[in-house]
Amino acid sequence: METPNETMVTEFILIGLSGHPQAQAVFFSFMLMAYLVSTLGNGLMIILIIADSNLHSPMYFFLCILSSVDFVLSNNALPETMVNCFFYMPTISFNKCLIQMYVGLSFVIMECLLLAVMAYDRFAAICRPLHYTQIMSWRLCSGLVSYCVFHSLVNTLINILWQPTNFCGRNMLNHFACELQSFLKLACSDIHLNDLYLLLSALVNVLAPFVFIVVTYGRIGLAVLRIRSAQGRKKAFSTCSSHLTVVGVFYGGIMIMYLKPQPKSSSDQDKVMSLMYGVLTSMLNPLIYSLRNREVKGAFWRVFGRKMSE
Repeated sequence: METPNETMVTEFILIGLSGHPQAQAVFFSFMLMAYLVSTLGNGLMIILIIADSNLHSPMYFFLCILSSVDFVLSNNALPETMVNCFFYMPTISFNKCLIQMYVGLSFVIMECLLLAVMAYDRFAAICRPLHYTQIMSWRLCSGLVSYCVFHSLVNTLINILWQPTNFCGRNMLNHFACELQSFLKLACSDIHLNDLYLLLSALVNVLAPFVFIVVTYGRIGLAVLRIRSAQGRKKAFSTCSSHLTVVGVFYGGIMIMYLKPQPKSSSDQDKVMSLMYGVLTSMLNPLIYSLRNREVKGAFWRVFGRKMSE
């Protein structure tokens, strides 16, 4: 016979904004708009890059992978989060919670590494233009993406192997979706190793790529300053501005959320900020690259304008 402390958790209750029913309608409206923009925007970027041969270059290959990652992230938890706005204290099964949580973790790590790879691509294009095609060969590009995928899967597997199993019947998850830090706060077993690994993982998967990007763009900046023509400097800057904007949004949010000291319980402000960060990043990426990129706009008219004229 099981004692209360040995009660097995089979599902979690997601608190979300259950204590603020008036805010749920506004919250749902914003989430729906963000989801549609993110899904349609990233889906469109993937279609354009695959369909238009003018975009078959390393830069757009990485951008296609980035859009694919954001497409998965926006569809991982957001649809269920919107549905849960219509329920008081919605539930999610234990196994579904784990899948949602670790898929999100894996793809966030993948995006961290991918943004660093994209910075290296811009470095090669601006600082080594004569050798760019030799440096950024398709073999290297596919190898870098494969490494990003492999690294994120290994990191996620380690988290899965170390996940706590004893929850003492505690199943009130103080978040909109299954999120690793909120999940760990429910554990009754010792999670010091989990916290230590999360810190090391943040240093390796967040801080190290960010430092690499900063150093890389420092070298790019010096190279741009040595360009004599104003037109050349403008062109070099335009190829980097979109990526720098995405890096600022992504790493700024993730450092605020996960490198700060974590409280024992999540506040409503922390929960909303965490969800907004994930949603806004996936939504803004395609907007930044499409609105600020003439080649993407040209590809849109070549792909869809031709079909509309037929």
